[in-house]
Amino acid sequence: MLFTIFVGIIFFIVLVCLIVKIYQKLTCGVCRSNAHMVGKVVIITGGNSGIGLETAKNLADRGAKVIIACRSPSRAEAAKDEIIKVTGNTNVHYEQLDLGSLESVRRFCTKILETEKRLDVLINNAAAGGLGNRKTKDGLHVGMQVNYFGTFLLTCLLLPLLKRSAPSRIVNVSSIMHHYGKMDFDNLNMEKYWNDFLVYANSKLYINLMTLELSRRLKNTNVTVNALHPGVAATNIFRKIKISFIRNTVFKVINFIFKDSWEASQTSVYLAVSPEVADVSGRYFSDCREKTASQLSRDPELAKKLWAESERLVNFTSPH
Repeated sequence: MLFTIFVGIIFFIVLVCLIVKIYQKLTCGVCRSNAHMVGKVVIITGGNSGIGLETAKNLADRGAKVIIACRSPSRAEAAKDEIIKVTGNTNVHYEQLDLGSLESVRRFCTKILETEKRLDVLINNAAAGGLGNRKTKDGLHVGMQVNYFGTFLLTCLLLPLLKRSAPSRIVNVSSIMHHYGKMDFDNLNMEKYWNDFLVYANSKLYINLMTLELSRRLKNTNVTVNALHPGVAATNIFRKIKISFIRNTVFKVINFIFKDSWEASQTSVYLAVSPEVADVSGRYFSDCREKTASQLSRDPELAKKLWAESERLVNFTSPH
């Protein structure tokens, strides 16, 4: 009897997995645009692996100068070599960037502003989960800084170059998990209560609100900014999870059921190159289609307040 119940449960789980897999394949959006990127300069944070690497390959294949920004020089070098080998585009470079250090963000941006004459697309792709409960030397929660505050400062510092290069685009990789985020301005840095799930969800909610406020600030500049959910994909985003059995199990299940990295990169590519969204800004996308973000994500007053608090926490003041 128990064996029969066990077999029934396993069969049900397998059936659900197959249904989810079929649904994912049928609804997966693919960028159909053949727009070239010759003469364009693109920066992709976290472009050394997963969705970022696939995005970098696509844009390099279109002829763009691609700069991948990541923390590990050895991983970046390996990714650079892979992109060049796959695409034949030798105009691929990397710069060291640690979003967990605001000093590193400032150093990266200073070099870009000194060496690059233009920046056509900034793709804020880098993110991580399972980073634990600790503060960076900047006094910010490590998960919130890597996933949001570092990205916020990076974007602010590169805005002058993006404006000079207009028409240009900013692509912010968010997540459907933003729906579980909460806004508590007394706890923006996650000091009162904490768990990995809420840190990740809040960071993606903040990314959406940053996108909304930035689109308002960039009105009439010919610089657009949009956010996206790439879909659940088998990337190394949760590589920091210390329990190997849990980590490996999560990867195997996700790898079977959901998108691969190429599929998950398609909406980032779509927002970076498609003429269809050339004049679209402040929106949220998934599967290369506009979707409705959470109610909190669409609150302009929350977005303004978060922007002001973010400036304070990263010690940055927007020029007027």
